[in-house]
Amino acid sequence: MAALQTEEEKKQYEKYVKELTPTHSLPLNMAKAFLVGGLICVLGQGILHWCKSMGIDEKTAGTWCSVALIFLSALTTGLNLYPRLAKWGGAGALVPITGFANSVAAPAVEYQKDDRVIIGTSQKHHEIKVDVLV
Repeated sequence: MAALQTEEEKKQYEKYVKELTPTHSLPLNMAKAFLVGGLICVLGQGILHWCKSMGIDEKTAGTWCSVALIFLSALTTGLNLYPRLAKWGGAGALVPITGFANSVAAPAVEYQKDDRVIIGTSQKHHEIKVDVLV
């Protein structure tokens, strides 16, 4: 009898897990990643061509393109837009340089939500003093 209850419980548990586990479509996820990653690259290519049209040499235009993409990524991270894009587009939003900028900016945004402000740090004789206003 105990074996039957254990089998019954196991089936109920498997059914419960199956109901709670989200289903994902691999082709749809791949299409979303391709679309988002491609749009980010098109934006970067547009910035690069715009810089070149302004008379900037190719190496400097590449630098400005990188700086602009990093700035836009950090800005949209602060506005809570990039995390939504990354959630929808998956790896397509995380692989380019914008994903790196997002990973750097996101902890700063999360820290600001704590409503604490660090006003200064100092070090003297192996002691570290941090003044925090709460």
